[in-house]
Amino acid sequence: MSVAIVTGSGGLVGAETSRLFLEKGLDVVGIDNDMRSQFFGPDASTRWQVQLLEKSAGYSHNAVDIRNAEEVGNIFSRYGGEVAAVIHCAAQPSHDWAVRDPVTDFSVNANGTLTMLEATRKHVPNAVFIFVSTNKVYGDRPNHLPLIELETRFELSPSHEWATRGFPEEMPIDQCLHSLFGASKVAADVLVQEYGRYFGMRTVCFRGGCLTGPGHSGARLHGFLAYLMRCAMTGQPYKVFGYKGKQVRDNIHARDLVEAFWAYFQRPVAGEVFNIGGGRHSNCSMLEAIAMAEELTGRPMNYSYSDHNRTGDHIWWISDVAKFQSLYPEWRYQYDIRSLMADIHSGVSSRVGASPA
Repeated sequence: MSVAIVTGSGGLVGAETSRLFLEKGLDVVGIDNDMRSQFFGPDASTRWQVQLLEKSAGYSHNAVDIRNAEEVGNIFSRYGGEVAAVIHCAAQPSHDWAVRDPVTDFSVNANGTLTMLEATRKHVPNAVFIFVSTNKVYGDRPNHLPLIELETRFELSPSHEWATRGFPEEMPIDQCLHSLFGASKVAADVLVQEYGRYFGMRTVCFRGGCLTGPGHSGARLHGFLAYLMRCAMTGQPYKVFGYKGKQVRDNIHARDLVEAFWAYFQRPVAGEVFNIGGGRHSNCSMLEAIAMAEELTGRPMNYSYSDHNRTGDHIWWISDVAKFQSLYPEWRYQYDIRSLMADIHSGVSSRVGASPA
């Protein structure tokens, strides 16, 4: 039986990856020590996802820290040549939290990724290695491009070459402000590429936009749409930071994302990099997301506004997914922004005890 090792298996992307690879007939070995609850508090715990996965035949769980090379190595030794894929989803994912503890942020994001790469190289060098990177590797460079202000959002100037499809992989990643989180993810991203190019391993970086879905344990510091929807449903205060609430994000459902992982797993290309997100198909501004949440819940949100934007935060981000689609034309979006929001609403309803509007 082929095995997929999934780090961060209790998180949004890790759990969705685990479910898909189980559906496809692989056994899944999960690695997740619920550091998300340490980062963001008990409401952000991923334990509920792990408990659901543990009911699935073919899933086994390991509450192991990805920085612990000995324990990670023991997991790889246990399964040996059965390991066909390593999907590395675990991370410290917040700009704001990284400032509080840069050492932990870097050790989890960069050193943890190095631990996973080395374990793969030593034990199963032919396995496919999929890394969940981020558009934050591009830093704040997108903010210096020509933007125009519309009623509910900012847009890239229509005269710009990237306006139609969004930002491609060719956009430079250096000589700009990243945030400490962005810097630690750059280090991990480049490591993953290097193991593909230098060692010939079948590695890939998926540089995600906003990754979301009903399985997100949203928190104030991370999980934009899921946390916003939770606030909309419970009446909990929500704060918008900067840019008049017109900052734009493309949002991709976790299921659409992991279907892209599966496509790559079928035909891997060593050392590849792909921008992946909702693209022009699925995106919204903060103001537009609030309006959709109010429509779904049937009541106004309790939100406030601060002029202080988060350091290094993007004003407008839309991923150009043309490169991935050209190599994997079988991959298609299943969710647009409205069906995505409705799915999050349904998922949050089941956990907070509210009834869908």
